[in-house]
Amino acid sequence: MSILSELTYNKGSQSKRHRVGRGDASGSGGTSGKGHKGQKARAGGNIRRGFEGGQMPLIQRLPKFGFTNHRFKTTYNVINLEQLNQFDSEVTIETLKKKGLVKRNLPVKILGSGTLEKALKVHAHKFSASAQKAITDKGGSIEVISS
Repeated sequence: MSILSELTYNKGSQSKRHRVGRGDASGSGGTSGKGHKGQKARAGGNIRRGFEGGQMPLIQRLPKFGFTNHRFKTTYNVINLEQLNQFDSEVTIETLKKKGLVKRNLPVKILGSGTLEKALKVHAHKFSASAQKAITDKGGSIEVISS
């Protein structure tokens, strides 16, 4: 059993930080590993990433191509069929929020992952084809909500 006042670090687990600019004998005296003069040798002489000394940077010189629809993409709260088994008869956006299945204020999409065990009336913004088939096959119904 160790005494709290006698606890020490394991040997070799602690190393002293290297102090630059503390004389030539330290190995990092004089210029302190920054070379001679120039912007990078100065205090606060940081150069931002991609900067090429005033030359047009490579990323701006290369041709741009392709198209992205990222700004206009619709993102959904995704609910799987197996998650609907915890409901009794009707599934709405409000009941999904109460159960904590919908956290963000986005449209809801029902996907066909898992199996549905009972007939439910499901209200959502969008349904996958497999989810739609599974719900109607169990005797349930779907209702598409317009955004």
